[in-house]
This record gives sequence, C-alpha cells and structure tokens, in this order.
Amino acid sequence: MDDKEQFLCGVVEGFYGRPWSMDQRKVLFQWMQCWGLNTYLYGPKDDLKHRLLWREVYSPEEEGRLRTLIVEAKSRGLRFVYALSPGQDIVFSSACDLTLLKRKLRQVSDLGCQAFAILFDDIDHSMCQADSEAFSSFAHAQVTVTNEIYRFLGEPPIFLFCPTEYCGSLCSPSVSKSPYLQTVGEDLLPDITVVWTGSKVISRKLTVDCLAEVECVLQRPPLIWDNLHANDYDSRRLFLGPFKGRESGLRSHLRGLLLNPNCEFEANYVPLHTLGSWYRAGNKEGKDQECEYCPDKALSAALHDWMEELNQPLQAGRQCTQTDQQSSTQVSRCKTPDRADCPSTFRRTSPVAKLPVFPLDSSSSPSSPTAPVTGQREGGRSAQPCQPKQQLSGPRPAAPSGGGRGQKAQDRGPCGGKGLLSESQVRLLVGLYYLPHEHGLSAQKLLQDLNWLKSNCQMVSAQGNKAPPQKIDEWRGRASRFLSLCEDIAQLHCSVVGGANRAVLYDLYPYVWDLRNTALVAKAFICWLDGRVLSDGSSLGTWKNCFHWCGKSTGADLPGVESEPWAFKGGVSGEVQMLLPIGSSSELFTHPPPLFPTSRLYNIRPYHNKDKVELYRMVRQLHIRTQSSQGSCPAHPDVIGDRCLGPCLALCPEYSFILEDELGVCGCVLGIQDVRSFAKRCQASWLPAMRDKYPPKGGHEHPNTQDLIKLMEEDQGEYPDSLLYHFPSQLRLDALPELVDVSVSRTLLNALLAALKANGSQGVFCEVQPTDRQRLEFLTKLGFLEILRGEARSREGVVLGRLL
Repeated sequence: MDDKEQFLCGVVEGFYGRPWSMDQRKVLFQWMQCWGLNTYLYGPKDDLKHRLLWREVYSPEEEGRLRTLIVEAKSRGLRFVYALSPGQDIVFSSACDLTLLKRKLRQVSDLGCQAFAILFDDIDHSMCQADSEAFSSFAHAQVTVTNEIYRFLGEPPIFLFCPTEYCGSLCSPSVSKSPYLQTVGEDLLPDITVVWTGSKVISRKLTVDCLAEVECVLQRPPLIWDNLHANDYDSRRLFLGPFKGRESGLRSHLRGLLLNPNCEFEANYVPLHTLGSWYRAGNKEGKDQECEYCPDKALSAALHDWMEELNQPLQAGRQCTQTDQQSSTQVSRCKTPDRADCPSTFRRTSPVAKLPVFPLDSSSSPSSPTAPVTGQREGGRSAQPCQPKQQLSGPRPAAPSGGGRGQKAQDRGPCGGKGLLSESQVRLLVGLYYLPHEHGLSAQKLLQDLNWLKSNCQMVSAQGNKAPPQKIDEWRGRASRFLSLCEDIAQLHCSVVGGANRAVLYDLYPYVWDLRNTALVAKAFICWLDGRVLSDGSSLGTWKNCFHWCGKSTGADLPGVESEPWAFKGGVSGEVQMLLPIGSSSELFTHPPPLFPTSRLYNIRPYHNKDKVELYRMVRQLHIRTQSSQGSCPAHPDVIGDRCLGPCLALCPEYSFILEDELGVCGCVLGIQDVRSFAKRCQASWLPAMRDKYPPKGGHEHPNTQDLIKLMEEDQGEYPDSLLYHFPSQLRLDALPELVDVSVSRTLLNALLAALKANGSQGVFCEVQPTDRQRLEFLTKLGFLEILRGEARSREGVVLGRLL
C-alpha cells in the first residue's frame, strides 16, 4: 500500500523526561514490529528547552547516532518520522531562519529519513512586527513556512503539521468557527497531514462524531496525536491501563494515530501492546479473523505477555555489556493473535548496592559507624518478621492484643530480593495506575473504602454514645478490607524492588515507593481511628468538624465535568493523601525516593501496651551507642525509657505510633495533644511515680540515675503561652540507626500529625538540640520552622514548629 494511503499507527517518543537509550529504542522497535505498529515519531527533546537547536546542524557524533536510529527503525519495517518544533523563536518572515530550518532538515533527509513533522504546539499566538507586516495572520505565517519546507523536501509522502490550536478546547471561539483552523484547512497543501488530539489535550474518548467537525474544517482527515498515556504533566502519575475510549471505526476517518506514551520506557508495554490489538481489530484486510476490540480482553493478553518480561533479569535502561551478550540465555517472545512469535533476548542484571545507613534518632552521632544488619540486632532485637496484617485496636471479639504477630506474616515472609511478581500483583499495579480519567478496580476500592471509613468514624469514636454493634462490625469489616489492600501495596513495592528486573525497578520504583508510603500513613490512620478519634463530647475537637479537611471527591472523575487530568495532581497517591487530615500539606508527602531502593517490608501502627518492653530496649540501645565513649550508663534498665518515652506511653498512649520491619520494632513517634494539660498530669502522677520507682537511697542505684530523674523533671518545663497558643501539641521521633529507608521516618511522623489534626490540634512543635543538624534538616524539609532558641529560655534546645 502507498505511504500516502496507509494508516499510520505507532508511537511518539515523549518530548519531556529523560531520553530513552538506544537499547530501549531497539526494544521498542522490536515490540512495534511484533504488534503490527508501523510508525515512530522522534523529536529531539532539547528542541523545546534550547530554542535555538533547530538552527544548528548535528555534529558528526550526533549524526552517527541519528543515522543508526533511522536504520534500526527501517530494518524493523517502521516509518521513522523526524519532528522539529521551531515555533518558539522562529521569525517566519526571515529568509535566514527559513534557510537554517531547511539546512537542518536536509541534513536529516541525507541520513535516510523520508518522513517529517513540523510542530507549532504550545506556543504564543503573537507575532513580531516583521511577521505582522508580512502575513495576514499567525496561521498564515505557519502555513506559508510549512508549505515551503514541504516543497523543499520534495513533497515526502508523510509530512505532519501540528497546529497551535490542536484540540477542541484550544480553538477560539469553536472548532467550526476558528479562523485559525479555517486558514489551515484552506491554505495548507492537501497532502500535508494535520495533527489533532481530540476535544481535549488528553481526550477521554474519541468518536467518529467528534472528529467529523474538525475533518470538515481541515478539509482532510486528521492524524490523532493521542496523549492518553502521557504522564509528563504529573510526576506522581503513571498510566499502565489499556488503550481505551477510541472506537475501532475511527480508522476510516483518520490519517493515523500516534500514541504519546509514559516518559518511563518500561511503563509502556501494556499501552503499546493494546494499541496494537486495537489497530489489528480495525484492519479491514483481517476482519474475518479479528473480533471487535475489547479493552479488557486486550489488557488480559498484554498482561499475560508482560509477565514474562517483568521477571526477566534486565538491567536498568536495557543496557547490555559484552559479558551479558555472551552469557544471556533468557528469551521472551511477543505473542499476538495473528503474527509469528518474535524472539527477544534480554540481559542479565548486576547486583544493586544496599542503601547506606542513615541514623535519624537525635541521640546517635551521624558520623559514627553502624553495624550491618544481621539476623539479630544489638540489644536483643530478634529477627522475627513483622506482622503486616494489622488488626484494629479497641474492644471487639477475637481481637489480638499487643503487637499482633499473626499467621499472615509467615505466609508472606520477608522480602529477600529473589521474589517474582505474581499475576495478581501485576493486576494490582495496573489497577492502581490505570488511565488519566479512570481508576482501575484496586484504586477505586482503596479510595471508596478510605472515604467511607473517615466519613463514618463516629461509629468507633473514643467518646460519646457507641453505635449499634452491627454498625461497628460493618466499620471494622470495611477497615479490615482496606488494611489488607494497603498490605498488598506494601508487598507489591517489596516485589518490585526485590525482583531481578532492574529495568522495571528503575522506571516504576518512584511511583510504587510513593504509593507505598502514602498507603502506610492511611493504614496507620485507619487503625488509629478505631477507639481513638474524639467524638462530639470532646472539648478539643469532634468528628463532625475535624473532617472538613478531607477531600469531597476524587480527581479521576467529577460528574458532569470533563477536565484535563492535570487539574487533579497526584493520581491515586494524591487522592489518598487528600483524604487524610494533613493532605493539603504537600511538603509532607512529595519527596524524592532513596537513590538505592530497599525491599524491606515496613509497617506503621498505633502503640499497644506490649510494645513498651521493646521500645524501652530500643531507646536504651540508642543511649548506649552514644554514651559508650563516656563509659556511663544507668544501671536500671528502665531509666532511659522512663525519661524518653514513659510519660507519653503512660498518659497519652493514643498518640504513639510504632514503626516495624521484618526484624521487629525499629522506630516510634510519640505525641502529646495538649501540652498544658499533659504537664499538669505529669506533675500530679508521673513524677511522683518515678520518685517512688527510683528512691534517692539504695546501694543498687547507679550515681547517674538521680541525675536522669532530675532531667525528667526538667523535661516537663514550661513553654510560653504564645508558643502553646499556636502549637498546642508536641512530638518526639526516634528510629534505629540501621533504618535503611529514611522516608519511612517521614511517613511515621505523618501518621502522628494526621492523628493530632483529626482530634483538633492546630499546630505541633518539637524540641531539638542545636548540635543535632541531621534532625534539624529532617524537620525543616517537612515544613517545621524555628520558633525558640536557648538564648530566649532556660533550656538549650531549639524549638521547631509547624501548623497543621
């Protein structure tokens, strides 16, 4: 079939994000060949950043790389389309600019490229004075230059033109009445194809009816530049769902369809696989063999094939070495209903370095070396897997007590870096990162349950009249389902990090890591709600007024309103975040992931009484490490715990959260809702109890014990009313130095902040030693600001606070 007649179906290599490697592009071409796609549009990414690049010719080295790419595409039977975006700074009436543009495209043509695209999208409509005098309109200027370039290149069979008004929402006043589109339709040479994205930049649906209007105005069938899976507008979103919402009958009304995919290469297997299924379903020559396109069936077929690749030992970026080429024997085949299997050889991966240790606790020295994590930790912390199946607290039948280590942890086991992604995990992944206008089933369940649980938390409030037992059981049943899904997300993160496919890890890790952390906060918060959230009888806050901060609707779909997806930032992670009390504080959630991923499985949950022994052991261990050089340590094993943790655990345990991994407890955060009332209670009950526990006389006492008792009394020192008026709550955060993912400390803190705000707190503060730069930096990044220093008060610590 002639190039001018054949339907163009393929891929646009995104103009934003990091460039794909040559190895990745070769794999892309292999996929396209297997799935029947025929066109690849390449646009140098720097064109939109360095606006003069279109005026420069390629260096010999750049020329060689581009020639290799063109030859590789042609060897796979693909049309290579070279695109330039000169619209930002070109002077349309300048003969010099036009000559430079021709020179650049002639150089690419001499390398063997026979298809081109001139893109004028996302630019200002205004013209300079010279252009205003030479052309009657902005559209006239673009069309004149495009026609001349087209003739200069010998009228190639494929030549694309992207207008500035490239979708219905950008047309003024409408598609049919747009003077810009009318000029393009009338003056652009008839064999030049016009690019169109649909009614929106990212169109939910494309139908024959919606294209009829633009086809009439342009006087030619358009080519769809489909942004359905493009994610360059939101760093927290990824789109792994099937090609959807495009009628198969569109083909007879289009010149072609090019999919603008995810910036991350490995995220595009399912989108491109299902695009190929859609294309084949509309192929007139094969209609006897092909059934009507079904997105769900296409997704199942794509996931079946993707499973093979996901568990292959691939290196990040699909890069290969000489050793890999000699030793690799793994082969994956692309399966399609109507094409022969296409072999694909994959490369082995090298080991990934472990995340360096980062001590977060205030008492440990940042510069001191830490021992490697082994089966048993210093201080008697045994290597027992943490319990991911978190049971809700509060009185109920058959509720486990304490830390709650059950059988589910034994079924799953710790992540050892050798696990394979299961089919259910891959479906979970796709459901969480589905499409820009639509969540998958797993994301829908996550958001629906979280929204229902927070809206009905009065059923399990700490005060007021108890709801009927059946209502409580209903709430706890929904909570159990929600917690189970959060655990599945944590296990998914574990499997992605621990798998052999480092290419998938490199591309998907930031997204899975982000959702894992957000789900940890949500899970801990839902566990905390049961029996701890205050009801109408509280003077600090009520469930009726404390949930005004929760989002009213999800960003995926607002009934009756079709908005561009970038109006709702964050995808499923962002929507879970917005359903939390602190959801509007983006600085608490948006941070870059660790450079070295860890597959360690973490859990955050409310404190239980049986955790006290382990927490006391942990803080004593931290104290011993920092004081070992001084050779002093209290003889009584409880002194350090009683000072650091005891008052909070005894008087306000409902604001204490535990961080644990496969080896047990590894961190905690303690909160005080109302510092004023807490100080009074300490003076009335806690300090007298401590004086009785550590009497001044007795040969068994260590000399330093009494010094620490004095410190306990000083710890309850008064804070100025001006501070407590705006920041009535206080926190303390501790974590073991061998914590391998520092981000979970931020997540742990977020769980406490959510609880404090839910019960009416408007601000929280933390006291830090001025020499503890690590903790100061940590809190500052989370929005804490310095309020008081030692010079202004009797204590040495720096007080940092933030509003909630």
